[in-house]
Amino acid sequence: MNTRAKPLPDITVPDLHGRLAVVTGANSGLGFGLTGRLARAGAEVILAVRNEEKGAAAIRLLRDQTPEAKLSIRHLDLASLSSIAGFGEELTTEGRPIDILLNNAGLMMPPVRDETEDGFELQFGTNHLGHFALTAHLLPLLRAAGPSRVVSLSSLIARTGRLDFDDLQGLRYSRTRAYALSKLATLMFARDLNRRSVVGGWGVRSVAAHPGATVTNLQITGPTHKGASARVFLAVNEASHRIDWMWQQIDQGILPALYAATSPAAAGGGYYGPGGFGELTGAPAPARLPPRSLNDADARRLWSVSEELTGVTYPTS
Repeated sequence: MNTRAKPLPDITVPDLHGRLAVVTGANSGLGFGLTGRLARAGAEVILAVRNEEKGAAAIRLLRDQTPEAKLSIRHLDLASLSSIAGFGEELTTEGRPIDILLNNAGLMMPPVRDETEDGFELQFGTNHLGHFALTAHLLPLLRAAGPSRVVSLSSLIARTGRLDFDDLQGLRYSRTRAYALSKLATLMFARDLNRRSVVGGWGVRSVAAHPGATVTNLQITGPTHKGASARVFLAVNEASHRIDWMWQQIDQGILPALYAATSPAAAGGGYYGPGGFGELTGAPAPARLPPRSLNDADARRLWSVSEELTGVTYPTS
């Protein structure tokens, strides 16, 4: 009887020496894993993090793994438009072209409605609007890099998402509905960004990815936001993690985003996730696009509303 474990999926990352990457939420979870793989391939990585102490701890761990890693920390709070603008201004002043932007950070399902510094529902404001504004501020540096990549992290739950333009701010709050809306918006932004880049000749390839069912701290930090009790939710979550075919670890969960960020074959406007059953686990493969994400009129309206809410503007064609 063959008892050898099935080899875990992986991809080959091209040489990234001389490239600069920015990863949001880089101090833990998928962001930490992605930062490590990019650094190992030779890229210089800016860890864009809200908690600089945790960012410094992450750098120490990453340098234990890759002593020659080129890493630095910048403060970024995606729930604050002023923080995002300050981050963009700081990098613009430094003037270094950005080859890869990984819009990874996010918040998942806080049980009680909360708001960003600017009054947006926290998940929509952080997961979508924060990255929408960040990408706008960094667009000149992405364009300066020549062919560059923007990778935005969506989720399987985007399949259930619905853009309720009468209640984007989740005043009729449901944590699941608000999270699904934010991740559908993220996916639609990624696709529309690529369309606009092609039309405008920006030289930016925008790709979306999702990690399938990957065990991260995201499943804890959201439900326990501001000390909230989520014992039943967390107990069910922990029990499901024991089902091997349903969940994967971070080293595998990062692969669709890593593929989207580095593979020459990753298509602009494409969407990648795990290729196994239900897109839960497995090697990177094209993911199924939710029908609502293909609504061009909604995508244009979402873009216009997002510019209005954030106060940022992208170039017109």
